[in-house]
Amino acid sequence: MSDGRFSVNRRSFLVTGAAVGAVAAWPAAASASAAASRSAKLPSDPFTLGVASGDPDHEGFVLWTRLALAPVAEDGLGGMPDRTYPVHWEVATDERFRRVVRRGTATARPSSAHSVHVELDDLAPDRHYWYRFRVENHVSPVGRTRTTPEPDSYGSALAMAFVSCSQFEHGYFSAYRRLAEEEPDLILHLGDYQYEYTKGGYTIPGGNVRHHDGPETETLANYRQRHGQYKADVDLQVAHAAAPWAVVWDDHEVDNNWADEVPERPEVPQPNFLARRAAAFQAYYENMPLRRTSVPRGIDMQLYRRIRWGKMANFHMLDTRQFRDDQGCGDGYRDCPAAIDPNRSITGHEQERWLIDGFRRSRARWDVLGQQVFFAQRDNNAGPAKITSQDSWDGYVASRERITKGWVDARVRNPVVLTGDVHAHWASELKLDYDDPTSKTVGAELVASSITTGGNGTDSDPASHPFLGINPHLKFYNNQRGYVMTRIDRDEMKADFKVLAQVSTPGAESYIKATYVIEDQVPGLNQTYLRPYQPVATFAAKSDEQIIKETVEQENYRP
Repeated sequence: MSDGRFSVNRRSFLVTGAAVGAVAAWPAAASASAAASRSAKLPSDPFTLGVASGDPDHEGFVLWTRLALAPVAEDGLGGMPDRTYPVHWEVATDERFRRVVRRGTATARPSSAHSVHVELDDLAPDRHYWYRFRVENHVSPVGRTRTTPEPDSYGSALAMAFVSCSQFEHGYFSAYRRLAEEEPDLILHLGDYQYEYTKGGYTIPGGNVRHHDGPETETLANYRQRHGQYKADVDLQVAHAAAPWAVVWDDHEVDNNWADEVPERPEVPQPNFLARRAAAFQAYYENMPLRRTSVPRGIDMQLYRRIRWGKMANFHMLDTRQFRDDQGCGDGYRDCPAAIDPNRSITGHEQERWLIDGFRRSRARWDVLGQQVFFAQRDNNAGPAKITSQDSWDGYVASRERITKGWVDARVRNPVVLTGDVHAHWASELKLDYDDPTSKTVGAELVASSITTGGNGTDSDPASHPFLGINPHLKFYNNQRGYVMTRIDRDEMKADFKVLAQVSTPGAESYIKATYVIEDQVPGLNQTYLRPYQPVATFAAKSDEQIIKETVEQENYRP
């Protein structure tokens, strides 16, 4: 298939077993590699974690895989022998690899948990490619990826999806498979890719539907094991193989609500927290399709970066954990004086300057912030006190104001903020002054619900949620699991909020709950579709106080 289309049905077959005859079709390896392979044959398929690609540009992308015979081995090394393996790779312009354009060999080492990152360039812009790996006589599943348009070209419309919050214990990853079926060009993961808790440490009403292996993640072996368990999920593998990803973390990749060098509970002595942070960073890099610029250096990792989609869009991928000031009054909803301290930042001042400079230099039609926590103000109190989440941008008001003013002063054509974290779909209009509902709208925020976190959730009538009454700039809310699928062209960004009826059993279908359109140079939200609310239980019968309490509890879990 050379038209860029991607068959998930065929892909699903390839995930569960290598294509027959694939080894025979692969050119003979170099003699040294062949000799190394003969020295100790692997007893079974090492591609149990699938394949992935990421961080595309107009010349190339990153290819990833990690060898593992036993993904949840307690030592985190995937049951692999303590030796290096040559991993052969191929890139083709067709799914059956009749037209191979690049091939080579990388080395999988025990020191990196036998992960492989292949960084390619000098490929043709704005086209799809297929890739695969081989070790000995084992061939990986086939992945589809692509390059971006040339810097001076818009290219065709961009199909971009974004997701967040996939708690393995809370449900099945059906939303990842449904996302793959959409055949996106690019997938953004905005954090909480995996969760750190031990088995049952984060339990939903009715009980978890499956369980974590291993203890709470604190060591490198723990984090490697946990990533292995998640990556072994076939639905997640299908999504990784469908398109290039751009990933950023939130808190659960390390520790719930961590901030820079401060753990969730600083009052409890944790002398090993920085070692834990370094271990989490190392395992994150090993398991993600990231460029070498993101290789960790101890407790530091360069994760904020830009992905340019020709002239159509700049994706400013942010890191709101590694450099933030600690939450001023705890992590939950508070009336907190520290929230308005002008010296505090959620990104760190260097990243703020980098972002604002990017606004000034941008010539893209759309400037998109891929980031983690709620950006717009969300006051949960109808009275004079302002009660907001201190873990979100509401806890760093001056930082939000500097960045918002930065894109306004730079005359960014279409600023859009993409968000995860809160386990529900939201859509909001962005303001310089949220306390004045009549003030000018200067951007839009789209928030993706979780893949599974929080369990099935429930359908809801957005008009009945008190947050929307207290905050008129908030336009939409839905508490079901899912993802957001967007189509970006020169004239508009269309966002479909996709939901699943349940995630407690595998295979649920997805459907559109609501559609919003952001028009070029019109920084507001136009709702073009809303699926009627069909209550199972009467959502509106609950008091405002109860609805607010449930919303806050859902997004601020603390065991």
